[in-house]
Amino acid sequence: MGISKAAFLFLFLLISVKGDILDDYVRTDGVWILSQNKQFYQTNNEKECAEKCEAEGNFNCRAFLFTRKKLQCLTLAENSKMTVMFSSMDAVLYEKKIYLLQCKRGIGKDYRGTEAKTRRGIPCQKWAEKTPHNPIYTPERHPNAGLDENFCRNPDEDESGPWCYTTDPATRFDYCNIPECEDQVTHTGEGSLGPTVECMQCNGEDYHGEVSRTKSGLECQRWDAQEPHAHGFTLKHFPEKDLKMNYCRNPDGELQPWCFTTSPTKRWEYCDIPRCTTRPSVSRLSSQCLSGKGEDYRGRTAITKSGNACQHWNAQFPHRHGWIPDRYPCKGLEENYCRNPDGEKRPWCYTINSSIRWEYCAIPHCDESEQETADPPMPAPPAEECYRGKGQSYRGTTSITASGIKCQAWNSMFPHRHEKTPDRFPNADLRDNYCRNPDGDNSPWCFTTDPSMTWEYCSIERCDDHTQVSAPNDSPATTTAQNVGLTTPTTSDCINGNGKDYRGTVAKTGSGRTCQEWSSQKPHTHRYFTPVTHPRAGLDKNYCRNPDGDVNGVWCFTTDPEKKWEHCEIPRCSSSEHDCGKVPMRSERACEQYSMCDASPGSWPWHISLRTSINVHHCAGTLIHPQWVLTAAQCLQESTELPSYRVFLGIQNLNAAEPSLQIQSVQKALKEPSGADIALLKLDSPVTITDHVKPVCLPETGLMVERNAVCFLTAWGRARGTNTENRLKDVEFPVLENRICNHPKFHNGRVKNHEFCGGFTFGSIGNCEAEVGGPLVCQDKDRFVQYGVTSWGLDCTQPSKPVFVRIPSFVSWIRNAIAAH
Repeated sequence: MGISKAAFLFLFLLISVKGDILDDYVRTDGVWILSQNKQFYQTNNEKECAEKCEAEGNFNCRAFLFTRKKLQCLTLAENSKMTVMFSSMDAVLYEKKIYLLQCKRGIGKDYRGTEAKTRRGIPCQKWAEKTPHNPIYTPERHPNAGLDENFCRNPDEDESGPWCYTTDPATRFDYCNIPECEDQVTHTGEGSLGPTVECMQCNGEDYHGEVSRTKSGLECQRWDAQEPHAHGFTLKHFPEKDLKMNYCRNPDGELQPWCFTTSPTKRWEYCDIPRCTTRPSVSRLSSQCLSGKGEDYRGRTAITKSGNACQHWNAQFPHRHGWIPDRYPCKGLEENYCRNPDGEKRPWCYTINSSIRWEYCAIPHCDESEQETADPPMPAPPAEECYRGKGQSYRGTTSITASGIKCQAWNSMFPHRHEKTPDRFPNADLRDNYCRNPDGDNSPWCFTTDPSMTWEYCSIERCDDHTQVSAPNDSPATTTAQNVGLTTPTTSDCINGNGKDYRGTVAKTGSGRTCQEWSSQKPHTHRYFTPVTHPRAGLDKNYCRNPDGDVNGVWCFTTDPEKKWEHCEIPRCSSSEHDCGKVPMRSERACEQYSMCDASPGSWPWHISLRTSINVHHCAGTLIHPQWVLTAAQCLQESTELPSYRVFLGIQNLNAAEPSLQIQSVQKALKEPSGADIALLKLDSPVTITDHVKPVCLPETGLMVERNAVCFLTAWGRARGTNTENRLKDVEFPVLENRICNHPKFHNGRVKNHEFCGGFTFGSIGNCEAEVGGPLVCQDKDRFVQYGVTSWGLDCTQPSKPVFVRIPSFVSWIRNAIAAH
């Protein structure tokens, strides 16, 4: 993909003297397409290869590939409209212009599109067949009329346009509904009375015109529609991208504006919008330091954070890539300087180290004085000396951690990458580098400016509990400011999860024993759980607490000399669906980006192990509700007896007895009634929600994951070539379109409409093996949403594997089943 054809519809139809043989072709550098029908020739140049294409007798030649180094010529029966395209450094693709049109000019004598139905919707008969109608016009009699397959054509120059013989015995032939080609408006828009500007600057990221047909003439699907193609490009996901009506847009940094089409057989296509002849106006200065994500950075740093030199952007060695400067004229891809052309978290580059494909660069953040000149002045936060509850409402100006380290600014990605940014947490007041608590942690915290310490709690005292009750003289404004962002009272006598965050005032155990004060050593001596050893655990007075994260809940030492400690019985707070999919900050991965390696503890708290009664791991699954697990239907084939299955939750290692382990029996199993490979398991009782056991979120019904979403595949078992057996592993995992999954080179049509595949179309993912029943989850701001259940094709070192069941297609069934049972 990525063909630039500005105004070619006009040019190729001009009446002119026959020129260069290549004038009838559209050229695209650096790409390769898959084709089943092809012929190899040895030629000296592209013109000789074009002559082979014109003379091809084995099939109708629509395009050819020419490789510069090997001087190899491949004539092709397919073009980029009919198959999949890849980057290939040494190849040049030439496509016959006539076969790229899906619209007609005049009577459509030269129409070579792929419409194969009449205007009444009747499928066309193949031109080479003799039933149900014996044709006069055949490929043998009219070899130059393009009578391929059953495509609409006009071999007799009918004034009414392209037609075909039909498959209806009662209707010999009928005309086809082929749209007229639209001329692109290329006016410069001079003067207020001039025509509307319909050209694009750069790659059309800011294009706001009203072109609504693709380069081949197909009508665009509305952005707010999910038929015929379900997608994630909605106003909710892209509020600033002007996704109006069915106009062509470029919301994701593609080569040029595009749209989903109204053709069920063509998911999306580029729009043919010419480049403006005038240079884009300079709206702001290029930045020499890191501001935001650094998309405007134009400095000359050319070395990564680990010291690797950057590869030149116009080079394809040691790493082949698609960020070619000529294709992206406004991305600043000069020399080998660090840049952020794709909206990454900060500037990066490909490295000259063949074993490290790319890395982020260590760009210094713009200092505060520069930020102040660029941003409007902000009112100073109210002065606060302490925090209440967990500190989610704290708006003070402390910016030092408990150990005395200065905090990193929230909108900075140096020295630590993170996702707690002001745009993702607009209500958390993440300004400057002030201590805050955007994610419901125990108390305010911040990322640190020490590269060796990612984050730390801040040096802020907790307010006295009694001051939370408004005094008679407290003003309403003060009371409101103190309680912003609190979802439950800070002294509420109920617990969430295992109660590690409980700060209530219950001081008796479940059997009625009075608790011993945490600072006391009588009647029971203890050296570890004291306000000194655990200053952030809330060990106030003799209140029940959970300083060690006990999976069974809060406890205390007792005043009974015969009973050292005991659990407290405190009711659970009402759970909220909004808590799904949230995890503590995951640590940096120790292996390469697209390589499967050990997951950090607690990073995927919904991933479960489904086992048989003899404690043998059988399948993976996902906790989607405190009492429900989602897995593959095939996982229930081994036994129909529900007591033979058990669910293990909260573990990182299949063979380890970890403190966070919870074990549940299966009460009920429900298979999806239409036969899709998913099933629901109802547990005997709700699980205890903890940092290590937590449900994942479900997607919206029918809404597919957006392009370029960050998704992860997780699985139990042995990573290939390693000794890390039976541990939970993860890998960042791309999602592929079904048009690619079902290509003959990959799954050859076996991926069903309610399924999708993932991975790469070339190359491979290292040490990767998927597992039946396991999840594919994608990041949506501060939480994770499950979009797939692993079903088949488990060897994910291979292209376009594995295949997943598409969860958005079954959300209604899942919710209804849970409600009914």
